[in-house]
Amino acid sequence: MLPVPVRQSRPLQPTSGPATTALDPAGTAADGAEVTTEADYSDTFYGQVGGHETFKKIIHVFYQGIAADPVLRAMYAEEDLGPAEHRMLMFIEQYWGGPRTYLEERGHPRLRMRHVPFAITPEARDRWLAAMRAGLDAVEISPLHEATLWDYLERAAASLVNAPSDPSQTLR
Repeated sequence: MLPVPVRQSRPLQPTSGPATTALDPAGTAADGAEVTTEADYSDTFYGQVGGHETFKKIIHVFYQGIAADPVLRAMYAEEDLGPAEHRMLMFIEQYWGGPRTYLEERGHPRLRMRHVPFAITPEARDRWLAAMRAGLDAVEISPLHEATLWDYLERAAASLVNAPSDPSQTLR
């Protein structure tokens, strides 16, 4: 499995629209802060697979699957899945070496704690993985990167199962 470098950096600055930070010729913000660009992530898994645009597509297709699946959709109280999609995108980008926006906006991910309120059955895990598989299939990345990402997704999904498919059963 590939190592996943973690980078301490600032969030990416918007690449379209009006600039939000004045830069000097060296690319430093007027306040002296480092400005991070996609090129700064070239040595990370995030950068190697295409950065923001790749993860944005994966997560968007994934959330289309969530919206179409009655079991998974029922786990979201929000009518608009946009905020959940944004949170997931920030999380997955940060995990794979991209911007640390998730940490800055939401704190430590606490993945299991955030999912405890939901009854995540093996069936829900499989449906989640099917939606994520569609997202991953929507992008073109190398077979090694695809296998690495899929391995993580399968392990993460399995770790969140907290309820049996049959309520008369208990998890072991």
